[in-house]
Amino acid sequence: MAFGGRANAEQSRDMVQAFLGRGHSRVDTAFMYVDGKSEAVIGGMKLPKTDAEAGQCSAQLETSLQRLQTDCVDLFYLHAPDHNNPIQDTLQACNDLHKEGKYKELGLSNYASWEVAEIATICKHNNWIVPTVYQGMYNATTRQVETELFPCLRYFGMKFYAYNPLAGGLLTGKYHYQDKDGAQPEGRFFGNNWAAAYRDRYWKQSQFEAIELVLKTLEEVYGAEKPSLTSAAMRWMYHHSQLKGDLGDGVIIGMSNMEQLKQNLDAAEEGPLDDRVVSAFNEAWNKVSHECPNYFR
Repeated sequence: MAFGGRANAEQSRDMVQAFLGRGHSRVDTAFMYVDGKSEAVIGGMKLPKTDAEAGQCSAQLETSLQRLQTDCVDLFYLHAPDHNNPIQDTLQACNDLHKEGKYKELGLSNYASWEVAEIATICKHNNWIVPTVYQGMYNATTRQVETELFPCLRYFGMKFYAYNPLAGGLLTGKYHYQDKDGAQPEGRFFGNNWAAAYRDRYWKQSQFEAIELVLKTLEEVYGAEKPSLTSAAMRWMYHHSQLKGDLGDGVIIGMSNMEQLKQNLDAAEEGPLDDRVVSAFNEAWNKVSHECPNYFR
């Protein structure tokens, strides 16, 4: 989300090249990120190509393809439910776009589990392209997707890509609850169009208490050799969450500078956490579960 915003075109290009250089291959963007600047910045990188309302669905994809300077994308998402238009019309339009070769896989994001089941059933009944990926909010202290959505996705054979693995940056440990009334450090929580939504999602006293619990445990278990909270939170995602790599699940990492990218990529290559730290993350989740933001819209 930072490309074209907190990260300029040159910085964004350097980060993508570093990301690709570590063996990763998929870059996530959206029509709405930084008012379209994110897609335009990515399009300007000349990356190698790989082999809503119905009308709006087509128009937005065409605009995205133009910004990205390509004629086909690997994965096209319905970013969130459109409660004002029949889903059948949107799905038929998606199928038409797929037959035209505009994209390879269909994905969903921010839909409730019952909507996922309805969409998959409609698509199968009509022999339309069936969604194969769901992008959802998931991290060590935001686990609502585990209860009902994950079983639904497994039933329909869909992969899960986790966004907000660091809770918008809260799980880096750089923020303090009182920042909202004072310092307001740069990031997703202050000084941008998404800031209010992110504070509403994560800026809870219980979240900060949960983070302190994990930080204390990291100190007790690892001492001077303790990993950063960022590393621990990402390692929880890769080794202790309900994600299953063998089923194609993945983690969407975010960054606004090269240092953040390196931290995230390094964590992806590190091993499991001590059981005591895993238990601390579970206790942290129990502290915040009553205020967990909904994964659907």
